[in-house]
Amino acid sequence: MAKLLIVEDDKKTNEAVCEYLRSAKHEAIPAYDGQQALTVLGHTQFDLVVLDIMLPKITGISVLHKIRQSKNIPVLMLTAVEDEYTQIISFDEQADDYMTKPFSMVLLGKRITALLRRAGKSPSPSVVSFGNVIVDFAGYTANDQNGKIDITPKEIELLRLLVKHSGLVLTRAQILDDLWGYDYPIIDRTIDTYIKNIRKKLRLDCIVTVKGVGYKYEVKK
Repeated sequence: MAKLLIVEDDKKTNEAVCEYLRSAKHEAIPAYDGQQALTVLGHTQFDLVVLDIMLPKITGISVLHKIRQSKNIPVLMLTAVEDEYTQIISFDEQADDYMTKPFSMVLLGKRITALLRRAGKSPSPSVVSFGNVIVDFAGYTANDQNGKIDITPKEIELLRLLVKHSGLVLTRAQILDDLWGYDYPIIDRTIDTYIKNIRKKLRLDCIVTVKGVGYKYEVKK
């Protein structure tokens, strides 16, 4: 599962794209103008952006330019504009792919999958083993040789987030934004408690504390 931002001002098209991508087990977040897209991108980490060019407030080309100033995530341009000049400008601003409307949802899904694969963001496995402990992320359950382990859905989601970004350090703020939303009234030290519970319940030593920064999932070699 990947986290995708769908920036499209036509609400019916946006909803249809989001619904299709969610059926493919992705998390799809809608934005309806360029300013909203930049605001969301400022506080949430995404794996890929589907970006319309003809947007209210700020154009898609300008949004793409802003993205490339600080992020290296894949961006697929989605637009009704078919002229060669617009496509050239998109690629000059480092778009990763380009589709014109009307488009096939199946083809859109295939192109997104290809971009995610090239970016090293292939879907994470839904079932992962940690020694004798088996965690089913899709089913929100954990078991060992003695049976079911008492673990909360939010603990499962936090572990899945760390596994998905294996080897990368996630700050407490990034974890809070991803799992609770940037405006949720919760202090970042709460993350420490969740990490402590996960380590204890699942007997894990693969979640590493990076002092003063945050946490990362590290595969032992």
